Amino acid sequence: MPSDASADRRPPERAPGPPERVPHPPQRTLGPGGPVVSRMGLGLAALGRPAYITGGRAADLPDRSVAALRARTFAVLDAAYAAGIRYADAARSYGRAEEFLAGWLAAPGHPGLIAGSKWGYRYTGDWRLDAAQHEVKEHSLAAFTAQLAETRALLGDRLALYQVHSLTPDSPLLGDRDLLAALGDLRDHGVLLGVTTSGPHQADVLRRAMEASAGGRPLFTAAQVTWNVLEPSVGAAAAQAAAAGWSVLVKEALANGRLTPGAPAARPLAALAAERGVTEDAIALAAALANPWATVVLSGAVSVGQLHANLAALTVGDVVPPPGLAEPPGRYWATRAARPWQ
Repeated sequence: MPSDASADRRPPERAPGPPERVPHPPQRTLGPGGPVVSRMGLGLAALGRPAYITGGRAADLPDRSVAALRARTFAVLDAAYAAGIRYADAARSYGRAEEFLAGWLAAPGHPGLIAGSKWGYRYTGDWRLDAAQHEVKEHSLAAFTAQLAETRALLGDRLALYQVHSLTPDSPLLGDRDLLAALGDLRDHGVLLGVTTSGPHQADVLRRAMEASAGGRPLFTAAQVTWNVLEPSVGAAAAQAAAAGWSVLVKEALANGRLTPGAPAARPLAALAAERGVTEDAIALAAALANPWATVVLSGAVSVGQLHANLAALTVGDVVPPPGLAEPPGRYWATRAARPWQ
């Protein structure tokens, strides 16, 4: 990654608070007896690196230099904190997301903000929009050991949840006894362990992860799943995990931009959004919040305006989206895989 002498310099401007009519998110407990977090959280996947698979990035982020994305991340975190958000989600593969979050946390005035991160992917984009490959997956003991040290160096004691990034059927993790033992040691030192799931087999992977153990005790107590009105197939397995005492976080509730205002897939939500006085993204997020098993639903906003629009989901109550929106999982994930890094 490029060096930047302003790495620890905090932008002086502070973001305005959310509209007064938007309430602060309710709170939930993260993990059995764990810290208290807000029902809505902020994911940093789209803020920590210049290229990502969400649409509209050229208009949303006209300057994607390190300094500009740091400033934008700080502004969105300021707005999120002012709005009552108390959970921020990063990953080693999200470019400089952990570094940006650590820099923001270092400033005074942010008590109670809980940080979660992930290991298992390595960022390889070198801050280029046209990189041939932006991240590389590796679920090995060596990768876990190296990335945990990197995460701890940045987030220190703020790290409350550490997740396996994208546990899929082909991952060797659940059969690697040495790696499971190392994860168990981290669990025994007070860090909640979780898995994130992706792909058409999310439900099967989640149920397998629920059986994982180390030292005679369950290994994981949290899952971060992809659930949205286009891809709800993990819902039953997520409910099962929640019933077993797991915390369940929802990512990609806006389907990487497919459920944002103006997107073709979001058009069926337009009438409901107009009726409730919000935008389509708020309806999609409200649908995710309506799942009783969902502990935290993440916003992936890259601007203060997007964040405030997302937070309006808290004002609409339970929503029932129009029928027929769900796609076959295989088709949904093939569409996602085809989205270009922009």
